[in-house]
Amino acid sequence: MAQVLQPLEGIYKNDSYPDLLVGLGEPDDAAVWKLDKDRVLVVTTDFFTPVVDDPYDYGAIAAANSLSDIYAMGGSPFLALNIAAFPPKLPPEILGEVLRGGAEKAKEAGVVIAGGHTVQDEEPKYGLIALGFAHPDLIMTKAAASPGDALVITKPLGFGVTTTAIKNQKASADHIQEVVIWMKQLNNKAAELAQALGVKGATDISGFSLLGHSWEMASSSKVGMNIHWEMIPFISAAKEYANVYSFPGGAFDNMAYFEKNVEFPKSLTEEEKLLLFDPQTSGGLLFSIPCDELDNFMAQADKKSQPAWVIGEVAEGDKITII
Repeated sequence: MAQVLQPLEGIYKNDSYPDLLVGLGEPDDAAVWKLDKDRVLVVTTDFFTPVVDDPYDYGAIAAANSLSDIYAMGGSPFLALNIAAFPPKLPPEILGEVLRGGAEKAKEAGVVIAGGHTVQDEEPKYGLIALGFAHPDLIMTKAAASPGDALVITKPLGFGVTTTAIKNQKASADHIQEVVIWMKQLNNKAAELAQALGVKGATDISGFSLLGHSWEMASSSKVGMNIHWEMIPFISAAKEYANVYSFPGGAFDNMAYFEKNVEFPKSLTEEEKLLLFDPQTSGGLLFSIPCDELDNFMAQADKKSQPAWVIGEVAEGDKITII
């Protein structure tokens, strides 16, 4: 993606836009524009092809995924636009269910969908353009991780390998229900908790996988990371589907691009490595939390019934090490 954006570097120079606090120059989850001393505008967009068969669930998952980038930056979303592409032969009631799923998930988040745009395409696609507000002092970015911070994630892994099993009609009903529940879950509570405790380092785990997004954070912060294999949570069917190589193509793309930045123990199998490169749709947030705040964060997360797992720590260096 960085190579694709290189031609834009000479067009939008950072010093020409002093109110653009986060833009093309940073590999962050959303753009941030300063409005005044107390507010910044956080803007993002995301859309993708169906990951589940049920159109309502697809719409809700796509909306939750789009809003996640706002939460990852420390923002509170308030407004969104639909962005969609649908085959003309698709029955209108299916399109209606996709849009209803997205609208009801947005409403749950306190977001108003005020319009949008739809085009015809051979393959369905749906998502949101989302806007949020944040306080300048509460912005979270990928560049704020420090050695000694704990690494905490708020959803388990294994969504990509499981949704691929769904596409191949190899997933059980229980496994489908489990992954849909996780993907439809908003990241608002996790973000609010992190903001309340002053957490500065964050990203969301989505298409570039745990290791891809961890590397973006490590690279932006000029640090290394230690991630402990046994501490990583997975949904119940992830390893089962991994063992039959039910991986989306993006897992192999992620491995090809990011593997050079990762040191693996010899004990990990190829399937286990691929699970760490598995693209996540509407995945959780990844926080770097100062150690003196970790116990408080985990206690507050437990009190608010917010899932959270410590999976490693930020370290000196320039590699991600799997332990």
